[in-house]
Amino acid sequence: MTTNVFTPAEEAMLEQEFQALLTDYIHSPHGNRVELITRAYQLAKSAHHGVRRLSGEPYMMHPLSVARIVVNEIGLGSTSICAALLHDVVEDTDYTVEDIERMFDKKIATIVEGLTKLSGGVFADKAMKQAENVRKLMLTMSDDIRVMLVKLADRLHNMRTLAAQRPEKQRKIAAETQYIYAPMAHRLGLFPIKTELEDLSFKYEHPELYAEIEAKLAEVKEVQAGYFEEFAKPIHRKLTMMGYTYKMYSRTKSVYSIYKKMTKKGVPFEQIYDLLAARIVFEPTSDFSEKDQCWMIYSALTEIYRPHPERIRDWISMPKANGYEALHVTVMSQHGQWIEVQIRTKRMHELAEHGLAAHWRYKTGEGSGGGLDKWLKEIKDVLANPDPDAIAFLDTFTLNLFAHEVFVFTPKGDIRTLAQGATVLDLAYQLHSELGEHCIGAKVNRTTRPLSYILQSGDQVEVLTSKKQQPEPEWLEIAVTAKAKDAIKKYFRKAKGLLGLIQPDKEAKAKIAKLHITGEDSFGVMMRIMNIICDHKANMRELHVTTDGKLFRADAEMVVFKQKVLSQMCMKLRAIESVHSVESKVDFES
Repeated sequence: MTTNVFTPAEEAMLEQEFQALLTDYIHSPHGNRVELITRAYQLAKSAHHGVRRLSGEPYMMHPLSVARIVVNEIGLGSTSICAALLHDVVEDTDYTVEDIERMFDKKIATIVEGLTKLSGGVFADKAMKQAENVRKLMLTMSDDIRVMLVKLADRLHNMRTLAAQRPEKQRKIAAETQYIYAPMAHRLGLFPIKTELEDLSFKYEHPELYAEIEAKLAEVKEVQAGYFEEFAKPIHRKLTMMGYTYKMYSRTKSVYSIYKKMTKKGVPFEQIYDLLAARIVFEPTSDFSEKDQCWMIYSALTEIYRPHPERIRDWISMPKANGYEALHVTVMSQHGQWIEVQIRTKRMHELAEHGLAAHWRYKTGEGSGGGLDKWLKEIKDVLANPDPDAIAFLDTFTLNLFAHEVFVFTPKGDIRTLAQGATVLDLAYQLHSELGEHCIGAKVNRTTRPLSYILQSGDQVEVLTSKKQQPEPEWLEIAVTAKAKDAIKKYFRKAKGLLGLIQPDKEAKAKIAKLHITGEDSFGVMMRIMNIICDHKANMRELHVTTDGKLFRADAEMVVFKQKVLSQMCMKLRAIESVHSVESKVDFES
């Protein structure tokens, strides 16, 4: 929708929003390139002049809003702000990437080019096309992570203004957001953005359920506020006496997280007792380490309230792969209510709120980026030798993106982090490719386990090897992580004539297998199920899915060739967090 002119009021609105952006930027740690941002704004405003959004407001309000998210909610500087202002210029006007580079610089042009490549959606009608879109997204991100950070800001503003779209468009965008962008925000450590994306996606996918939970939350809000005030009083006295400068505030669980807990436990809203959570953010003193002071506050807290022995999460000694650090403890309040308390330093809080952007700010040297750097390197390694099968790539990528983490220990006590569902074989390849190629199993907690054993958090694992061992085609059905799968395929590509062994046995007789899968009706779960089935070269004949909005049942009928392949498929299906059970029936007799 276009018009030749904006009203004086609309022009004033644009100018007001731009001045607000400049104010945000000047008060940020980066604020010294106002002239550059002003030039980017003027170019974008001229390029989008007269263009309106579906809501009717000037289109330029969108890039301005994205830029404010970039500076305020992600914490990026002038290069990313300019890219946010210009992100639709190349796609929607006659300007080229070369024009952007000539008028600004190569870094800004590179990010704008990456965002232009990511225009449109990831979801496609065909799985192959969808996989190609995801690969394109990851390639762009691996060139400059700021492309993904600005893209997340763009997606967040689009979700905040999704009401202007048609219902079918709303559902498509919401599902895509929940499937790709919310997990990506989580992986990059942008927890507030991840939570908001999840809630907004849930709102448009299940509007009635969302409204129901939101209304019930509003009903208990005042009561919860009173509980928190009473809960906090003795903690305030104790921390003040200890001499800490701190902030303590409450937070209520998000609508989507409550929904997940309701479906996982099979209980109504009224039986969710840990709606309230608290957070302590303090300025550490120079007397002790940050870690020691977090535990000192923990000790003070548990002197006041009784802790839950099974709900202590030490993300300080063992930070998450996305860099998250905090100490979590759940205690019993005066009213008999369990309340989770997060204990963080100011630095940890900044990392938790702004993710990778803050991670860069606090980074002291090359290679100090921890899990995030490692994850980005793994992405680049996979993309350097992409799987010829786009479906397999999509399966591998989404599994590693979505999966929760497990922590295991080597015999020397070193901690290794892997995706949930990872096997002994995955760990062997993570330690070293040669170790993976010669792996025959492992001693897990002093018990011998096969290559296919699925690791659990806390396992102590000693990888066992034999010089006679070599990779076998079946290993591709055992491996879960991108690194292991890629290394196995490299081995077969180097060994001439062996690549064909990866394909299903042509001599094997086809049989009909029936699968019965039940689980939580969460976003993207059916897509993940289908990707795993496709990855195992099973030919789907029938699929029937029923759901009550909370739980689903899927009955599938497919053609398979080997019992082993079917078993491996079922194992990976069971590793999906939302899946509760997988049953299979098949007759392999001649």
